[in-house]
Amino acid sequence: MADKVLVTGASGFIAQHVTLQLLEAGFDVRGTLRSMRRAEEVRAVLAPRHPAAARIDFVEADLGADAGWTAAVAGCRYVQHVASPFPAVHPKDENDLIRPAREGALRVLRAAKAAGVGRVVMTSSLAAVLYGLGERRPAVADESSWSDPNGDDNTPYTKSKTLAERAAWDYVRGEGAGLELAVINPSAVLGPALSKDVSTSLEIPIRLMNGKTPAIPRLGFSIVDVRDVAACHVAAMISPNAAGKRFIATDAFLWMAECAAILRAEFPSYASKIPTRAAPDWLLKAMALFQPVYRQTVTELGRERRASSDAAKKLLGVTFRPAKSALVAAAQSLIELAVV
Repeated sequence: MADKVLVTGASGFIAQHVTLQLLEAGFDVRGTLRSMRRAEEVRAVLAPRHPAAARIDFVEADLGADAGWTAAVAGCRYVQHVASPFPAVHPKDENDLIRPAREGALRVLRAAKAAGVGRVVMTSSLAAVLYGLGERRPAVADESSWSDPNGDDNTPYTKSKTLAERAAWDYVRGEGAGLELAVINPSAVLGPALSKDVSTSLEIPIRLMNGKTPAIPRLGFSIVDVRDVAACHVAAMISPNAAGKRFIATDAFLWMAECAAILRAEFPSYASKIPTRAAPDWLLKAMALFQPVYRQTVTELGRERRASSDAAKKLLGVTFRPAKSALVAAAQSLIELAVV
């Protein structure tokens, strides 16, 4: 019988790619969903891409409650804890984001420990590596860098990822000793969407291609392909030396102006919709006062955050696709799904 792997938040962008790669590697998969009403929807997305998707079983479990987690981890050798809130806009109270991320991670880890799970792989973020440091941030970060949740250039999201990951490491070094943990820290995740229920990170090509963005703000992102993020998760689960380690998953940093130029060249039929003018910084700051979606990014104006995925390449054996190809693959899938 194949080893069973629990994938939390199975309806999510990264989680679905992790699930497909686990099935391809011969593992059985169980997924958690906040509502079982989504089970057939998720199967319908995955089934055309792998025949074993029909055998996935689902358990209803929410990061904010204890119910369901004992059943979710029962009989699993591994857990892929991918679920975590990633809103498009700031919550009114940052604790509405921080609390479920931190307490949800601990719920999953405690349930895994009690069930005798061997290893948990947790999705964190570059948000837990490079934020709150101001100009003290490294020019190119590695896994030794940690975000300071008390620093000025934070958002509720970056705080939530930092505090959740810190709590996870504290747990396995304390009362959860004996449970193995590996953490993946991806940058902005692009690559092919599998359904119209798109990830927040896919807002980068969506906003550039939907004809509703009149000018390009001075923002940029380190980018990684979702398929390579999924490969990191699977490799970190089975690689003997991955336990106790963080792994940054990223490729190159691209300014939004560079992304726009790539998309105009690759998709000429969309060129008229893709902005060419630069938006002055003051405009985005003014818009952030009235449109919550921009508050997530206003602290990023003019900032470059670069990181190295050398550890994942060397220890996990993952080869990362270029950032440009991740962007193009994302855009192509969004066109095919009629999202843009």
